[in-house]
Amino acid sequence: MMIRSTGVFSMRVATLYRLACASLAALALIAPTKFAQAQQPSPAAITTAGEILDIKNSMAMFDPLVPGVIEQSKTTLLQMNPNLFKDLNEVAGNLRKEYAPRLASLKSDIVKLYAERFTEQELKDTLAFYKSPLGKKILTEEVGFVDRTMSTAQDWAVKLNEEILARFRAEMKKKGHNL
Repeated sequence: MMIRSTGVFSMRVATLYRLACASLAALALIAPTKFAQAQQPSPAAITTAGEILDIKNSMAMFDPLVPGVIEQSKTTLLQMNPNLFKDLNEVAGNLRKEYAPRLASLKSDIVKLYAERFTEQELKDTLAFYKSPLGKKILTEEVGFVDRTMSTAQDWAVKLNEEILARFRAEMKKKGHNL
């Protein structure tokens, strides 16, 4: 079944995705490496990658995913039958509890991605960096910076959209269309 995305949920997921990409990009800049290790990552690499996710509180950005998907599914079902509101809310509450642990498997997958992409030493160096004064400052400032960056980009896009719409109108007017 295809679920239509709601505006707020889609924007939140898009923001979370961008934040995740920005975090991974920052890690890639801090610890450049050759692409992927040939063998499976060592247990120490996996542990260190997990520590990096923990120190960065990276998994917090994914906390809304399970409840958001459940809410979106509930909304879809409510549109089919609004009389099921009470029962769907009850089921949604149960599903939130049941599916919350699934985030642990997502964390395992992300940890493995880090451990496959970076050597054990690079991960240790990255963790040491995040424990340093500069690393701690970056961790403290990063969330607010990403929020301000997104807000700035949205404002910029609105202005660009207005300019482009004006250009479309002007160009279409030249062609005899009044928009």
